Amino acid sequence: MAVMAHTELAGRSPREIRQIIREGEWRRPTAGLAPGYVQTNLVILPRDLAFDFLLFCQRNPRPCPLLEVTEPGDPEPRGVVAGADLRVDLPRYRVYRDGVLAEERTDIRDLWQPDLVAFLLGCSFTFEAALIDAGIPLRHIDRGCNVSMYITSIECRPAGAFYGPMVVSMRAIRAAQVVRAVQVTSRFPGAHGAPVHVGDPRQIGIADLNRPDFGDLTAFEPGEAPVFWACGVTPQAVAMRAKPPFMITHAPGHMFLTDMRDSDLAVL
Repeated sequence: MAVMAHTELAGRSPREIRQIIREGEWRRPTAGLAPGYVQTNLVILPRDLAFDFLLFCQRNPRPCPLLEVTEPGDPEPRGVVAGADLRVDLPRYRVYRDGVLAEERTDIRDLWQPDLVAFLLGCSFTFEAALIDAGIPLRHIDRGCNVSMYITSIECRPAGAFYGPMVVSMRAIRAAQVVRAVQVTSRFPGAHGAPVHVGDPRQIGIADLNRPDFGDLTAFEPGEAPVFWACGVTPQAVAMRAKPPFMITHAPGHMFLTDMRDSDLAVL
C-alpha cells in the first residue's frame, strides 16, 4: 500500500486522517496534521493499575493533563470523538512489559483485553498551530520530522505504583520570540501549558541536546534558545522506572487526533 505524503493530508479533517491511519497509509509523526484540532497522548493499563495512574495524572497535571478515561474494555473514547478505535487509529504504538519496551506496532487489537482502561492526555502538538499563527516557526513541522524529547532530572510526584522523571519536548525558538511563545502556550493548560524551562538544559538534567531520548534531533540556528515543555511521553519514562507489568502507549510523536478544536482547551 502506498504511503501518503504530508502535503496530501493538508485540509483533511481529523476523521479523514484517522481513517487514513487505520488503513495503514500514514505511519509517521502527526505534528502539523489537522491544525486547529486537539491531539492526545495515549496510555493503556489494566484496570487494577488504573486508579493509581489516575492519581498520578491528578498529581502531575503539567506532563499528564488528563482529557478522558475510557470505560474498562471500551476502545472508543466517547468524550473527545465519536466512532474512533484506539486500537488502530494511531500511527504507531509501544508495548512495555515490566518496564521494558517489548515491541512497537501499528495495531493492538490482538492485545486488547476486557479489563484495559485507556487514558488520553493533552499534547503540545495541540498548541503548535497557535504558535505558528503568532509567527513562531517550528522546525520539526517545516522539515516533516518529530519533535525532540528528553528525560529530565525533574521528578514527578509519585502515586501508588507510579513514579519517575518528567519528559520534556524541546523547540528551538528565536530569543526575541520566547516571551511570546510563553504567552501563547500558557493559554493551553490542557496541552501542557507554558514551558517548564528555558535555556541551559543542564539545569534540568539534560547533558547533551544532540542526543534526544525520543524523537528527532533539532538543529539550532544563531539567535535561538532551547525551550522545554512538559511532555506526555512522561508515562513511558515512568514505566521504565516503576516497571508496571503491562502498559501500552503511543509511539512518541505518533498521536491520536480528536475532533475537539484547540479553542476548546484555551482558557484565555
